[in-house]
Amino acid sequence: MRRTRQAFACWLGLAAVGCCMLGAGAATAVAAPPVCTGTPEAPGVLAGTYPTNVIIEGTCAVNGGPAVVRGELTLRPGAVLLAAFAINHRTGSGPSRLTVNGNVRVQSGAALLLGCDPKSFACIDDPERESPTLSSPGRVFGNVNEQEPLGVVVHNTIINGSVVQTGGGGGLSCAPSGVFASFESPVYSAYEDSTIRGNLNISGLRSCWLGIARAVVGGNVRVVDNQLADPDAIEILANRIAGNLTCRENSMVWNSAEEKFESLFPRIPMPNKVSGRRIGDCVNSSPETEGGPPGEGPF
Repeated sequence: MRRTRQAFACWLGLAAVGCCMLGAGAATAVAAPPVCTGTPEAPGVLAGTYPTNVIIEGTCAVNGGPAVVRGELTLRPGAVLLAAFAINHRTGSGPSRLTVNGNVRVQSGAALLLGCDPKSFACIDDPERESPTLSSPGRVFGNVNEQEPLGVVVHNTIINGSVVQTGGGGGLSCAPSGVFASFESPVYSAYEDSTIRGNLNISGLRSCWLGIARAVVGGNVRVVDNQLADPDAIEILANRIAGNLTCRENSMVWNSAEEKFESLFPRIPMPNKVSGRRIGDCVNSSPETEGGPPGEGPF
């Protein structure tokens, strides 16, 4: 992902500047269910243990220590949840992370950032931008169900159930929109360096970029009818898939990554390990040179 990765570095830099404002927000708790609400300028803070379901409205962050939701977590239409901080900004020490014992529901136009690590997705509050060191693991014991989300970005997270993303995105464009525009980033979705013990099903997405990389999936991966504006999408790289891998009716699928962000070719092969069948466009390795034939070996 050439343009998107570069733009997201700007996202992280701008968000880090706003950490002091994020710490000033508060989660608004009511009997049934608790609601975390805020604005981009003054996000709410989701922190502590919630024995029931929790609703996110507006913009909220998990940066005031660990947040544990015993029930379901729902992002209402247009909501934003930033759960990619490593430090407790209320106390100045200790970790911040998100754990959900039930399901996560991401509704129309909502955006979720879940988990961060030094390898592929630096935490928003990591002071070492060039060589990050901090991490914050996410954990979902249920399923993640996304209906027409703007974008969902998952790293360093264990999901016990399945992930279903249906529709959504910012349109067939790499122009920033929605909350992504606030951080000068194209809209995208990614599932990287994480474990999904059930299935991963992504369909009907219209966005800039989609990546599934270095994930461990206990069930099937199904990527169907997704149209992406970036020619480097859809990247499906170095995953371990216990079930089948199905790719159909997509704009393009790659099991290789570009050597340099500014050029689509040449590419470095990153084949997947698939215990089941490869079906559709994810059978043969993607081309390694412009206009070239499929690469050697399976996708």
